Amino acid sequence: MLEEKRNNKPDVVLKKYWENKERFSDFFNAVLFDGKTVIRPEELEDLDTDESSILEHKNYAETLKASRDNIAICKKSTRYGINFVMLGMESQEHIHYAMPMRIMGYDYGAYKKQYDNNAVKYKNGKGLSSDEFLSKMRKTDKFIPVITAVIYYGERPWDGAVSLHGMLDIPKQFSRYVNDYKMILIEAGNNNLKLHNVNNRDLFNLVGMLIDKRETPGKRKEQAIHYVKKNHVDTTVIRTVTSVMNSKLDCQLLERKGENEMFTVFEETWKEGEQAGRAEEIIAAGYEFGLSEKTILERLQKKLAITPQQAQEYLATYTKETEQRC
Repeated sequence: MLEEKRNNKPDVVLKKYWENKERFSDFFNAVLFDGKTVIRPEELEDLDTDESSILEHKNYAETLKASRDNIAICKKSTRYGINFVMLGMESQEHIHYAMPMRIMGYDYGAYKKQYDNNAVKYKNGKGLSSDEFLSKMRKTDKFIPVITAVIYYGERPWDGAVSLHGMLDIPKQFSRYVNDYKMILIEAGNNNLKLHNVNNRDLFNLVGMLIDKRETPGKRKEQAIHYVKKNHVDTTVIRTVTSVMNSKLDCQLLERKGENEMFTVFEETWKEGEQAGRAEEIIAAGYEFGLSEKTILERLQKKLAITPQQAQEYLATYTKETEQRC
């Protein structure tokens, strides 16, 4: 049971979805090449996503954990010799305003890992010039370039910076001299990607429908259910959509259903996800106004018409997720 719950968590579900090479290559072709097939699935190989490194300094050492709280999938093109990294922000409520800096840190970690692995070869300094020995690399050594793209699955339009300059207060006359670092940001619910993979198209179309603030929640749900039924959306896509939208999905039940019943399961899980989202808002507001946990639990029961046990579960989930984000 615990393993099943773990496998249904948004980070696990998203990783599983995007680890598929056909979907992964289709996404990056859409982002980088306007849908033209440049990256092919058969040329991709999986890479480790842990880009932890140590920032060395005379007086201290700081550990950089680059992928702890984001969903990271990394693949290398054997044809072009480039690493492609996808970072997915599964949080539905929060925009990370320091994201350009975090991308810069992630990419640095990827290059630092390559540098460290390369430097091991030169420990004894044999055959190196004095400059090369000091640098721990040869003049001719080259590293593998890294391209990182961020997918934001949140409901609110992204209103944060998309480059390092957007985070800095730079006097205009100095702007050209301050190094910038741009990030590739894709909003799952609002983009013009030319996708060819049907699963990817369905995924982004459904997310877009479900977060469209121009429609009422009921209308959004109705449109999504109609789309699922009409297009016979794959269970993998439904599982992924309901996960990023904070819905609780019984995957075993879903897999037992036939195509004609699939949209019913989607409807039920979306309804649960709406309640989970409301619970998080109530808890966050309660803490913001300094309410006690007892009072917050009472408000949850009253506003959502749920049992004390359900209220406790929502509070425990909120507390755990908040701690993980810190």
